[in-house]
Amino acid sequence: MEHNGINFDTYFRNYPDKNGYFGRYGGSYIPEELQKAMAEITDAYYTICKSGRFISELRRIRKEFQGRPTPISHLERLSNSIGRVQLYAKREDLNHTGAHKLNHCMGEALLAKYMGKKKVIAETGAGQHGVALATAAAYFGLECDIYMGAVDIKKQAPNVARMKILGANVVEVTDGLQTLKEAVDAAFAAYSREYRDCIYCIGSVLGPHPFPMMVRDFQSIVGIEAREQFTEMTGELPDAVVACVGGGSNAMGMFSGFLNDPVEIYGVEPLGRGEKLGDHAASLKYGTEGVMHGFNSIMLKDENGEPAPVYSVASGLDYPSSGPEHAFLHDIGRVKYDVVNDDDTIDAFFKLSRLEGIIPAIESSHAVAYAIKLAQQMERGSILINLSGRGDKDMDYIIEKYGIR
Repeated sequence: MEHNGINFDTYFRNYPDKNGYFGRYGGSYIPEELQKAMAEITDAYYTICKSGRFISELRRIRKEFQGRPTPISHLERLSNSIGRVQLYAKREDLNHTGAHKLNHCMGEALLAKYMGKKKVIAETGAGQHGVALATAAAYFGLECDIYMGAVDIKKQAPNVARMKILGANVVEVTDGLQTLKEAVDAAFAAYSREYRDCIYCIGSVLGPHPFPMMVRDFQSIVGIEAREQFTEMTGELPDAVVACVGGGSNAMGMFSGFLNDPVEIYGVEPLGRGEKLGDHAASLKYGTEGVMHGFNSIMLKDENGEPAPVYSVASGLDYPSSGPEHAFLHDIGRVKYDVVNDDDTIDAFFKLSRLEGIIPAIESSHAVAYAIKLAQQMERGSILINLSGRGDKDMDYIIEKYGIR
């Protein structure tokens, strides 16, 4: 399949290129000292990703420890409440630790062991990446430091407790807005001091090369499973695939399975409180090209060209940029990126809970909300939602802020 001159039959062989670029996005914009560390990670990854022993070990972990494959659920009652379009969900909420994040964390920790590192460092927003990496560190016997904004620590108390129980050192970040961007800043600073003995396990398809590629590859299991499962369940491909996008790891994992198919693909960003800068985190819709955290992509900027303050009801989506591959897919038009606001997201959270007995993460609720709107516009067909995580972590916050609807 071709789209705007891009041959998706060979897409994954060609993107990113050897320098880590998806078109003009990506690359590695970091100090020379860290470039050596990234080159070491790249070399190690290219070596082990073709190793039968590594692949076999990762498959065993996914089956015996993570509980993969995760199923697809037909959301029949939700579908019937809307019309004739049928909604389905890829249940990453049933992956061990409650979200998609463990898919790449186990891979990154296994890579760290291969490289002889003693510690893993990461940032986290909603806490799911932090929990997943703390889990992987415990599994492989590694030390683990997780950097988390003070605001997110308060919003995501259950996940903070989980990280500590798993043995991770949770480092509170009190700079700036005290959310995800500041956590990434702090984690990068720590890594620059400790890179000889540790590996920075980035929590999404962003950062300097090779992380956008590496995290995508580890997450692609979601799309591979989903395509096979949906075809087996229905005898055909879905008409549309929908996933939420912050940094974009769950979305790239799901999209990877369908880029070469005649399927409409939608990435959903958080509109938050509205279109005013500082009230949302929809970088692909409202941003411009720029460099932050070691990579070139589309980002939200303030009047000085610096990363703008952002907001989302979902701690995992309040980031002022998006992964470089999403920027590329946006520019060539293969994926359509759109937004939903907080109110529609919370409505979808309660609707899925009440009609299907599935309490979704607030991040995933953005995708559910968009799928509901899309289904209302379509006369017939099917929509596959990537339900990237479960909402246990969000319940106290939801009840405190919105009550029970």
